[in-house]
Amino acid sequence: MNQTLMPESIDKFRQIIYQHYAEHRREMPWRVSRDPYHILVSEIMLQQTQVGRVLAKYELFISTFPDFDSVCKAPLQEILGVWQGLGYNRRAIALQKICRLVVTEYGGVLPSSAETLQTFPGIGPATAGAICAFAFNQPTVFIETNIRRVFIHFFFPNKKRIKDKEILPLVERTLDTGSPRRWYHALMDYGAMLKNEKHNPNRRSAHYNRQAPFQGSNREIRGLILKTLLGKPELPEGELIRAVGKNPKRVRPIIAQLTKEGFLVRKGDLIRISA
Repeated sequence: MNQTLMPESIDKFRQIIYQHYAEHRREMPWRVSRDPYHILVSEIMLQQTQVGRVLAKYELFISTFPDFDSVCKAPLQEILGVWQGLGYNRRAIALQKICRLVVTEYGGVLPSSAETLQTFPGIGPATAGAICAFAFNQPTVFIETNIRRVFIHFFFPNKKRIKDKEILPLVERTLDTGSPRRWYHALMDYGAMLKNEKHNPNRRSAHYNRQAPFQGSNREIRGLILKTLLGKPELPEGELIRAVGKNPKRVRPIIAQLTKEGFLVRKGDLIRISA
């Protein structure tokens, strides 16, 4: 599809996307909710995480922590216990910080401004745009991995190293401003199909980075440390390192980093998850 967008080209593009959506719509629990808290939780969970893994955790999290206030009051250990399996545990801390900001600074109401949301921990332009589109049906303009895949496929079929700044004007011009929530759901579903059925167009993005293997990574060790402390709330450092079962020279600096980030608290030689 040519980048020179005439009204008829935009109409054709939308028809293709909406036709696929009508026939292959993915059902997800957060899509039927209009509760901004539910949308916030889903969007934080979906950062760098496959939909299938989020589906396995989302409803448990919502039932355990049904609102902003419940996340505020919960011990971090309890939040991490439910979060286990999603990875990137920094997001759990960010989510709790966001909920505390909403309760203390915004009267328990999530702001509907993308600019305001971007000042919150762990929320960048894409997450802020998605929250505003899905929670408030605002015609925000943003890119995430599935959206990027669709626009590269249709508008840059023979080009490599495509930058997001080239894609954003096309996202804006083709946006169904009358129904942004439905439009972005449709785009994302089409992008998910492209990943599964065709050569992944995102490999031609200038921002494409293949994720390093989890096995043996620092991410794996971080997860093992937290998982160990969820089972035994407080351990001496040496015992914790032995329980993790990895090279102590790698584990010690990661414990120090987790402490610096606010996940862990050290009292003498004893280490525990933060309250």
